[in-house]
Amino acid sequence: MQRHRGRGRRLRFVVPARRPRPVRDLPGFPAQPRRAADAGGGGGVSRYAGLRDFLLVWTGQLVSGVGSRLTSFALGIWVYQTTGSTTRFALIFVAMAVPALLISPIAGALVDRWDRRRTMIACELVSAATMLALAALYATDTLSLWHVYAGVGISALANAFLQPAYAASVPLLASQDQLTRVNGLVQTGFAVAQVGGPLLAGVLVSAISMQGVLLVDALTFVAGAIALWLARVPRPARSEHSEEQGLWQEAATGLRYVRDRPGLYGLLSVFGATNFLFGIASIAITPLVLSFANAAQLGVQMAVGGCGLLLGGVLMSTWGGPRRRIHGVLGYSLAAGVLLAVHGLAPSFALVLVAGFGFFLTLPILNASNAALWQSKVPADLQGRCFAIQRVLSEAAMPLGYCLAGPLAERVFEPLMAPGGALAATAGAWIGVGPGRGLGLMFIVLGVLMTLVAACAYGVRAIRRIEDELPDAPVLAAGAAAEARAAA
Repeated sequence: MQRHRGRGRRLRFVVPARRPRPVRDLPGFPAQPRRAADAGGGGGVSRYAGLRDFLLVWTGQLVSGVGSRLTSFALGIWVYQTTGSTTRFALIFVAMAVPALLISPIAGALVDRWDRRRTMIACELVSAATMLALAALYATDTLSLWHVYAGVGISALANAFLQPAYAASVPLLASQDQLTRVNGLVQTGFAVAQVGGPLLAGVLVSAISMQGVLLVDALTFVAGAIALWLARVPRPARSEHSEEQGLWQEAATGLRYVRDRPGLYGLLSVFGATNFLFGIASIAITPLVLSFANAAQLGVQMAVGGCGLLLGGVLMSTWGGPRRRIHGVLGYSLAAGVLLAVHGLAPSFALVLVAGFGFFLTLPILNASNAALWQSKVPADLQGRCFAIQRVLSEAAMPLGYCLAGPLAERVFEPLMAPGGALAATAGAWIGVGPGRGLGLMFIVLGVLMTLVAACAYGVRAIRRIEDELPDAPVLAAGAAAEARAAA
């Protein structure tokens, strides 16, 4: 402060203190929104300001994701038409699930060691080469079943590295305020792949043959690799929780980090239980609908469910989700459980259609909120491991549900609701008796259990208040960590 005399008054000239440079404005960090409107209520352009690299990666993953679903559907058709065996058809999904389940524990640790952008590019190129090899075998009329199983297995292994790397890259490409919205875009991409892949496969298999489908899929993986090559994905700095150790020890570090934080551990439990119940329902929905509708109506029901999934992703990417992300996880889990139970209330196609649409509408909101929570609470250099843990839990819980669905329906619930069954006079008075009503009761039980899981989680303080009691983890890019410390 300097003082000057003039006309009996003191004039004060205060030199303003130099404002520190915001951490997020340093090189290697995604741009931070400067107004509240930019973070939530601004126009469509402002919502995605500073997300060039994320949008590049997302677009590439959208294209390659559609290609993956395209090929898995088309190869399934080829196997079934060639062999006429349901068991050999089902083995395709076993070949996709088992390798990913086995490799995921160490895949997450390797993803955190390696450059994530290069890892994803390598995964895309491996998948492209695999599809080209299958196309060459088909063209020379030497394609056999073991080639198909090996091919989908190799692609599944590549995907086991790609998915944790993709999820762990999101917080390096978007600000904290944008996490829920961009995860909504990720869910939209998955929904487009789930709906568009089989539809496109049905058209292309008849139009350009199986060889053409495999070549198109290879091109989609190349497109994904090009998009990643054009994007910039900063490497995270090592946090205090990350140590130089052996591969298995590093893999265990992620599990210890989650286990020592009751809120995250509780969310992981909710995730596993919900996936297990969803696995049972996803198998049982086909016989449930066919118990009172025809195959064409089943196709309509699945298409409407896919539209709900797609709309939920679009809604999440534009709305941004609930302000408190835990409500997006648990609140929409409650809603999903209620809608799942509604499926079984009556043998009505209209009822199942509406309930299915609503159920799938909740899933992108639930999944995007869950992903954003983990991305904000786990250090960036541990996220590959933590997302791999979630993948292992999902890959294990859902197949277990698949295996239990048939025996539960045929040996437990259907006999209970058959004429003269143990519950025919009680529950049967409300939902009906006869073929398919046991499946209806099973859906009611599954929905109630899903609702109870979410309600119990709300009763656990560490889960309910995870956003308040567990501090956000810093997202530090390796090249910017030193500048951040100097500017502080």
